Amino acid sequence: MFYYRRADFFTTFAYLNFYAMYPEMLVKPMKSELTNAGFEDLITPTAVDNAVKREGTVLLVFNSVCGCSAGAARPGILLSLKNDKKPDYLTTVFAGFDVEATAQARRYTLPYPPSSPSIALFKDGKLVHFIERHHIEGHSANMVAENLKAAFDEYC
Repeated sequence: MFYYRRADFFTTFAYLNFYAMYPEMLVKPMKSELTNAGFEDLITPTAVDNAVKREGTVLLVFNSVCGCSAGAARPGILLSLKNDKKPDYLTTVFAGFDVEATAQARRYTLPYPPSSPSIALFKDGKLVHFIERHHIEGHSANMVAENLKAAFDEYC
């Protein structure tokens, strides 16, 4: 096992990003489910900062390779967009692949612990709604969609 010891936090994340958990050929089709629907793929910490700090509402999806992401999160997110009220911006990071961007995005969702998949809704740079993995895992895409639609109706 290789142990990487470096005091510089961001350099450590750069190292981890070089050794992403998942290969691109596995991740690409899962990313495209959202990017083909108009989601902005945030692949750098700066892109995350710029997206979250926008005026208006920003939906940020922590995408992942797990079964609950494929079976409930992504389909539920896409169903939720068939609503009268929707976020102004649709964004996504991919956990285990875009390591630095995901780490930066998770700073904005504190005090919630890191979980993937998860879904955050921001309004004028403030976190107003968060769906953790345990609210997705074991639930249907329709339940995820209804949760998001209620948030959209309240905040968008």
